[in-house]
Parts: sequence; structure tokens; C-alpha cells
Amino acid sequence: MHTVAVLALDQVIPFDLSTPLEAFGRTRLPDGRPGYQVRVCAGTPEVDAGSFTLKAPWGLDGLAGADTVIVPGTADPTAPLPPAVRDALRAAAADGTRIASICSGTFPLAATGLLDGLRATTHWVAADLLAELYPAIEVDPAVLYVDNGALLTSAGAAAGLDLCLHMIRRDYGSAVAADAARLSVVPLERQGGQAQFIVNDRPPAPRGAALEPLLVWLRENLARDLTLADIAAHAGTSTRTLIRHFREQTGTTPLQWLHRARIRQAQHLLETTGHPVERIATQVGFASPTTFRDRFRRTTGVSPQAYRRSFS
Repeated sequence: MHTVAVLALDQVIPFDLSTPLEAFGRTRLPDGRPGYQVRVCAGTPEVDAGSFTLKAPWGLDGLAGADTVIVPGTADPTAPLPPAVRDALRAAAADGTRIASICSGTFPLAATGLLDGLRATTHWVAADLLAELYPAIEVDPAVLYVDNGALLTSAGAAAGLDLCLHMIRRDYGSAVAADAARLSVVPLERQGGQAQFIVNDRPPAPRGAALEPLLVWLRENLARDLTLADIAAHAGTSTRTLIRHFREQTGTTPLQWLHRARIRQAQHLLETTGHPVERIATQVGFASPTTFRDRFRRTTGVSPQAYRRSFS
């Protein structure tokens, strides 16, 4: 039997805490035996869980001897990591324990330094902050989870369940993991990654900025096959100057901005209309439905039809 220690930090997110308890606690082997012993551990006698106070049966000593340690998300990912918790996680890693984080739990795991030089993910809303605070980590906001072997990270709370099922499959095989997935009423593998849930807003420009009229014009002309020269001509400037101003005010290039604007408009049309994909492709400025489907899948991780089924 594997032992899973769920580490409850202050301001732990209840759903993130319950996800591994349910996933691992319900796992049964083919002969009916439980696959996991689950411990809830904390560095303090009581933990603030927002709507209630948690009294963990185990202290940090519960991490010792565990096969897996789970770090759920916290409401304040920038909160300092207590030294005792940091040391306990580092000691677990040194002993070869598998450590995984759910959602914003990547932040306290990152604070240990264990993720330096590795690829990791977190909820897409917090991905930029994670990259800013921990530049030694390669942050990937588009995936549901990242498996580095002994160190794993996941996106939002639902992606935490995806990660738990992935670890169950690693431990006991697909059949046991599939049974655990059925008990949780979820597929063993979800189509696409986190990218399909990201709101691909167009990079903003400061209100009143010189580019604001140009951005309005671009939004009104998404269906046109615009080139960089077309945009520069409308702006009355050179392409080099246009690119420089765009980077200064939006953080991206004109054509990258235009691509994101087209994909976001396509998402909106898929969510709110029953227009055929071919018509939407034309409406948002793609030369062919095939090109549109390819670019949409590369951006969101799923096909336009799959996106519509999920979000319409």
C-alpha cells in the first residue's frame, strides 16, 4: 500500500485539499484492498481553510516515510513559506519522495527551490506571477499538469484530479486508475490542456495611448487578410516603428496581437452562435477552414468543435 501525505498550509483551498483525499482514498486494487493510506499533515495544530478551521491528525512528521506528498493550493500564493515546512519538503525530496502540487500549491513548492531548472505549471491566472517570482522555473500555462518524475505540478483544482489519476495510473496501472476515474465521474484523460480555458484577451494598451485608434481599427477589420505593411500604412508609419510602438504599448507584435484577437473572436462566436466553423473561419480572417482549425487547435489545444461542445 502506498502512503500519501496531504500537506495543509495556512489558507488552504478546501477543494484542492479534498481532491487528493477523494481520489486516493477511493482507489481500490483488483482484490478490493485500498491502494493508498492517506494522511493529512500540517505544520501547525490548526489550519485556516477559509470557511472552516482544520485540525490535521498529523504534523510535519507525517511526511516522513510517505511515498507521495501533495501540496494543495492556498488562497495567498505569495505568503512566506514557514522554514519548518520548507525543510520538511526538502527532506522528503532528498529521501526520494514524490511531491506534487495542485493549483497555487506550486508556489510553496517553488519556494523550496526544488523546481528550479524544471518545467512546471499552475492555474493560468497565476502563471505570470509564478514566472515573475521564480524565474529559474520554466512556467508552462497551457497544460493540465507537468510530470518531472519525482516532482509534479498541476493547474487548477480540476487539473489536480487529472494529476492524481495520472499518479494512480503510474502506481497501479490503467485499470485501477480507470476505476478511480469512474468513481469520481470524470474521464481518465481529458482532451486538450489548460490552454482551452485561458481567456485569450487582446493585450491592452493604456487608455488614450497612441495605438488605441489602431487597435479599434484592427478589431473592426479582423476578417481582412491584413499584412504588416497594411497595418503600418493605415497607421502612417514604417513597419519597424510600428513594431517598436506595439511592443512598448502591448508587449507583443502587431501580427501576434491580430492572431490573438482573431482566436478570441472565434472563441466568442463558438460560445454564442451556431455558425458553422467554415463561416467563423471567414469571419475572423482565416484564408481557409483548414488553416483556422489548425491555428485554433495549436492555440487552445482542442478543435473548434470540441471547444464549442465544452463552452457553448
